[in-house]
Amino acid sequence: MNLALALLLCMFLGTHGFNKQYPVEPQPNFDLEKFAGEWYRIGIADESALFAMFKNHLKVSKGLLVANDNGNVNLTMWTMRPYGCSVNVYSYKKTDVPGEFTYFSKRHRITKDITIVETNYTDYSLVLKYKNLDKEYTQVALYGRSSILRPDLIERFRSFALSLGFSEEAIVAPTDVDPCPILEPRNTAEFREDKSAQTVNQSVFATENLSKV
Repeated sequence: MNLALALLLCMFLGTHGFNKQYPVEPQPNFDLEKFAGEWYRIGIADESALFAMFKNHLKVSKGLLVANDNGNVNLTMWTMRPYGCSVNVYSYKKTDVPGEFTYFSKRHRITKDITIVETNYTDYSLVLKYKNLDKEYTQVALYGRSSILRPDLIERFRSFALSLGFSEEAIVAPTDVDPCPILEPRNTAEFREDKSAQTVNQSVFATENLSKV
């Protein structure tokens, strides 16, 4: 989606409201095996009042996505808290559409959808949470294989969020990196060798908080 088209969509959505559902398709021919591994969350677009309160404290945080044999995935995120490093694990269930998942939000007590909108697997991914486009629940996230992404990819994320009706104030791309991540960088081959030994119970106590993806 180019910038001109994104801005036209933004104008359309601004006229017709945020709380409507528009078709958003996942990455064509989505490959979960290639998508798995380590990701940094580089940016977030979120219109909720809670996010507005804390967005200025947001940092780039690190995560690990592990694909199970059944096609479900677990995303582990590390965030520094006043008491130390917090570990949160989110379990996403596959759907009949490759690149789309669902999970139950304990905080909002609803089932949300996760759509991998766009990725090249090696550099970045755009992820949409909850396609119903509700200000309280919907979020767009930008992930990178590195903690630093090219400006054009950050602009791609910004344009996509604007096209869905997010305001400029709701789009955040922090530059400070969270000091919490506990994983050393590994290449994809090393990750795939290790992933079969990992289970949900290894890392897990999960809480619903602002670091949610």
